[in-house]
Amino acid sequence: MAIALLSSFVTQGSVNDWYLTLNKPDFTPPNWVFAPVWTLLYISMGVAAGIVWTKGFYHLWVKTALYHFAFQLLLNAAWSIVFFGLKELFWAVIVIISLLILLIFTIRWFKVVSKLAAWLLVPYLLWVCFAAVLTYRIWELN
Repeated sequence: MAIALLSSFVTQGSVNDWYLTLNKPDFTPPNWVFAPVWTLLYISMGVAAGIVWTKGFYHLWVKTALYHFAFQLLLNAAWSIVFFGLKELFWAVIVIISLLILLIFTIRWFKVVSKLAAWLLVPYLLWVCFAAVLTYRIWELN
């Protein structure tokens, strides 16, 4: 939740001014959609990580899964900082592609520990795929 809070602070500074001036593709959701979607995604991510954690942090697979989770979470925050804070669209594309790759590895490791935890990350994966396409198109149009 700390990452969600950090991301929201960075985002709020630009979403109502700079972001509005960008050319965006037709499939861009209205701004009000992002907060509830991210809230639900962060809750499911937290539950998934909690399920994995309860399997015992002493276990190598649990540690590996949670390390992947932590690193992808840092990339998640980095995307907000790069896109909204630094307003670097090309680098935001690079960050979100990196996030997508690391998220796939995270889901793979979560599946080793708990299939339910892995499935709880699938909506997040789908959203990041959508966000990657959206980020790329915004970069391309601007």
